[in-house]
Amino acid sequence: MEKVIITVVGKDTVGIIARVCAYLADNNVNILDISQTITGGYFNMMMIADASGVSVSYQEFVEGLKKTGEEKGVVIRCQREEIFDSMHRI
Repeated sequence: MEKVIITVVGKDTVGIIARVCAYLADNNVNILDISQTITGGYFNMMMIADASGVSVSYQEFVEGLKKTGEEKGVVIRCQREEIFDSMHRI
């Protein structure tokens, strides 16, 4: 399993979750865990997903997520779990 951490941040609008989830499904990426909040009109979501079955190269997948975010007016970031863990280890 190749876990990735996906974060989505920006002004809340209709369809953010639907758009991100559709992109993941289209690329054969399975959502393992998801948490989202809306505070003061700002949307924040964190997902853990299994990208071992991704249908394109990892770089293409990340670029597609970024483009999806730009289309919805949010910032989407994706990191492999091992890199995320290393960056947050004390």
